[in-house]
Amino acid sequence: MRTPSFLCLLSICLPGVSERAAAAADVHVSPRGDDHFSGKLAAPTADRSDGPVASIRRAQQLAREIRRSDPDRRRPITVEIRGGSYFLEAPILFEPEDSGTASSPVIYRAAEGERPVLSGGRRISGWTRGEEGRWRAQIEDAKGGKWVFSQLFVDDQRRFRPRLPKEGYYSIAEELPPSPRAGDRGHDTFGVSPGQLRADWKNLGDVEVVAFHQWSASRMRIAGIDAEKNSVSFTGHTLSSGWWGKYLKGHRFFVANVAEALDRPGEWYLDRPAGELTYIPREGESPESTEVIAPRLDQLVIVRGDVKERRWVEHIRLQGLTFAHTRWSLPPEGQAFPQADIGLSAAITARGARDVAISGCAVRHTGGYAIAFGSGCRNNRVEDCELVDLAGGGIKIGHEGTGSWGDVGRVPEDPEEIVSHHTVRNCLIAHGGRLHPASVGVWIGHSPHNTVEHNDVFDLYYTGFSVGWIWGYRDSHAHHNRIAFNHVHTIGQGVLSDMGAIYTLGVSPGTVIENNHFHDVRSFSYGGWGLYTDEGSSGILMRNNLVYRCSKGAFHQHYGKENRITNNILAFSEEHQIQRTRTEEHISFFFEKNIVYWDNESPLLGGNWKDNNFRLDRNIYWNVGRPIVFPGGLSIEQWREERKQDIHSLIADPLLADPKSDDFRLRDGSPALGLGFEPFDASLAGRKTPRRLTAGLPAVPRGFD
Repeated sequence: MRTPSFLCLLSICLPGVSERAAAAADVHVSPRGDDHFSGKLAAPTADRSDGPVASIRRAQQLAREIRRSDPDRRRPITVEIRGGSYFLEAPILFEPEDSGTASSPVIYRAAEGERPVLSGGRRISGWTRGEEGRWRAQIEDAKGGKWVFSQLFVDDQRRFRPRLPKEGYYSIAEELPPSPRAGDRGHDTFGVSPGQLRADWKNLGDVEVVAFHQWSASRMRIAGIDAEKNSVSFTGHTLSSGWWGKYLKGHRFFVANVAEALDRPGEWYLDRPAGELTYIPREGESPESTEVIAPRLDQLVIVRGDVKERRWVEHIRLQGLTFAHTRWSLPPEGQAFPQADIGLSAAITARGARDVAISGCAVRHTGGYAIAFGSGCRNNRVEDCELVDLAGGGIKIGHEGTGSWGDVGRVPEDPEEIVSHHTVRNCLIAHGGRLHPASVGVWIGHSPHNTVEHNDVFDLYYTGFSVGWIWGYRDSHAHHNRIAFNHVHTIGQGVLSDMGAIYTLGVSPGTVIENNHFHDVRSFSYGGWGLYTDEGSSGILMRNNLVYRCSKGAFHQHYGKENRITNNILAFSEEHQIQRTRTEEHISFFFEKNIVYWDNESPLLGGNWKDNNFRLDRNIYWNVGRPIVFPGGLSIEQWREERKQDIHSLIADPLLADPKSDDFRLRDGSPALGLGFEPFDASLAGRKTPRRLTAGLPAVPRGFD
């Protein structure tokens, strides 16, 4: 099957728009253009009296003029952008005046077969070579902090700053009480082992200490180091005085941006006071042929409607474009978020956006998330995109990354503020968390009626999908969300705890998680789960999911009400297969018609099964010939007799095709079929189209700094 062209993508997005209409561009943009030209020609004339414009900003002005001159237009206004790099001076700002209509959307698309790159960075030049082989460049704007950056991209690949230890982590030597400055608001100090931190490090105020809690990490600036007491204090504090905001003894930390640790090819250091950038080249790199880009803009596209005045930005399409090189720098008070690195902004952010589509685009080399939809956004789509090499996560639905983290927890009271009806389809979201390891592939907050389907999500250090933002049973808007046919793997990677391939929170009636392929989920300590219904998760249906190789369990419910876990294949978990934590007076969940398969000494059911407020039945359990014992040391017959659970369940080989080779199809005669299990095709999960947008780029390096 041929990969659809961008024209085909356009015709899919806009039924009834012919290829002829789609091919006719109203405004042309080119690196060879000039903003004094009309923009009506795709290439400059021989005498350069006319041709394409040079900037997106000028093309945007021309598109507005076309709309004003023909307000009743019934065909698209199309801006076609030729291939090449466009280094933006400021983010592209779309306001209500830039809106299209349902019959006449405004389209910003790549020229056919070309990949324009809209960059928020700046090329670094003027390198000199030192005797030790290091490159150095003077950056006047960086002196004194006018331009600060914490990422560098060399020949389209991320490079990391020097860190200590060079591999692995240090351990917090002692938990210390917060200073009077932090009070009871959080924690701002901990004990270290001798020699781990030095007060005489160069530019000590620019050194960053990254400390891991459970499901989050704090990144702090050093206020002082007490060599006698072996302690470090920070300019800011965590966001809680509770256990999850503490710097606990034995927890891990590392130190980034240490000038004295600069010693490996590929590492770099910005001496901010001196305005000098130093880079240790890798083999084969030379200043003459190597492109070095440092990010300058925090955002590349801002869609800004006026929610209060009900003035929306509507019917804009971004197609076939690449967005790259966004900046992030550590604030003076450091950074601490309660979960999911939720306060980060994104390369593309929207507020008050309606019927906006991003299709066939790539977002890479970011300083935070790739895309975020905030207050008042509805009916927007992200389709056929590739979001890779992300300092943070992929997509946020429900928060654009501005304001305090407490704003995220506020349930909207104004109906027009509610973020809803978004689609994320056929996207690659991968290689994230490079600066902010607690980020999520797709995060959905107080937002209903969203569809996330046929996506590939992998190489993250926390959770794949997070749905809901209420801890407990309070009202929320996170309902009727559908997470389906996604392939999520290589999640957690032993970095953070209390995480999963999919993580849910709060009352979520109508939410369905189905036909997903989840595997290789590994936490640092507790909580590497595949299907994870956390605090208050209620009314959720999880069916037809294939889940295997989770470090803790394939399914865990902390607490919630009447979730249904049915017709799933759950295999090869390490600590336990199924876990339940809190007992409550209502039914926790119904666990029916599932296949649970494993081959180690871990129990079938871990955690708290003291009450009987759950329903297990018509499941098939098999531990490759090992005996299976139920809570209380009960056999399955005793379990049925005393607890009235698993009345029709079986302990039997489900006859999976070749589970050790990840083939979980059922062979003929499987006893699971007699229990009502309905086979499903796990190969349908994931993207429907092959990797194409970022093909040919260098591999994204592992790790973070």
